[in-house]
Amino acid sequence: MKAGGSLWSGTATAKNDKREELEEVSSTMGATYKDIFSEISKVVAGQHEVVEQILISVFTKNHALLEGYPGLGKTLMVNTLSQVMDLKFKRVQCTPDLMPSDITGTYLVEEEEGKKRFRFEPGPVFTNLLLADEINRATPKTQSALLEAMQEKQVTVGTCTFPLDKPFFVLATQNPIEMEGTYPLPEAQVDRFLMKIIVKYPEPKDEERIIDMYTGEGMPSVRKVIDKERLLRIQELTRMVPISNELKKYALDIVARTRPDRDTAAKEMLDYGASPRASIGIILAGKAKALISGRDYVKKEDIKEMAFPVLRHRIILNFDSERKGITTDDVVKKILKE
Repeated sequence: MKAGGSLWSGTATAKNDKREELEEVSSTMGATYKDIFSEISKVVAGQHEVVEQILISVFTKNHALLEGYPGLGKTLMVNTLSQVMDLKFKRVQCTPDLMPSDITGTYLVEEEEGKKRFRFEPGPVFTNLLLADEINRATPKTQSALLEAMQEKQVTVGTCTFPLDKPFFVLATQNPIEMEGTYPLPEAQVDRFLMKIIVKYPEPKDEERIIDMYTGEGMPSVRKVIDKERLLRIQELTRMVPISNELKKYALDIVARTRPDRDTAAKEMLDYGASPRASIGIILAGKAKALISGRDYVKKEDIKEMAFPVLRHRIILNFDSERKGITTDDVVKKILKE
């Protein structure tokens, strides 16, 4: 399959080494993914699609927004993932009185040998995996404290800029039914999340297992499956997965059809379409989907499947669509049929 661009840049030896490493990782990645999911399943029943999409976000060096009703295990899922990947984990409980410095950190005044000096005390954002719980309960000012960290992987406090640890990603949660005391995320911030992952109610058999786990003798422990160094290498190799020019154009066409200025079905249903970040996101997510499936190439099904979580928070319905009860997933389905 044609790699395209500078995918295999460098000398012939370097190209071959990268190809061989990618083939080796792709052949074992399916088993690694099963191990990760198996460990998470010890404490989280079901939710296979949610776990898969979270891992795809992680493998592509991106952030994810989890939306679901209270009590569905969103926080537990993220915490367990950090243990399985041996990552530093911090949690921020977003509330209306949370200040930006509570996330980024602040300067403290200390006295040493009769002299006063400023010392920077890092906030919870200085970690590998940051859980922003109920992010829509924080004020816009506090939400904006995450913008620089999510995009540039750094934090500026006063006149100094501090780089964040690698890897770094934000997994945020929000409750779709709670309206009082919440602040909708600005579009600029929503666009920085690769995916909006919908956490649904568990199946009856999974809920029965949840009852057995949480009313029994105690919670099982999980083991480490991969470490930070291996995760960083997987993130690099994910971007090396080849994708054909035909599939690139297919992904670009899907995103273009969300824009109301195009003569498509979306013209009658949307006010605003997806940005170029959506095109990048669909292709990256398709590459990660291929890798965890044990393949070193992207299929059309990967692009189609990833279109839903990548686009659902990036397109804005018009008033008429909302009145009719149309969802963004309905729009994506219609675009894919076209």
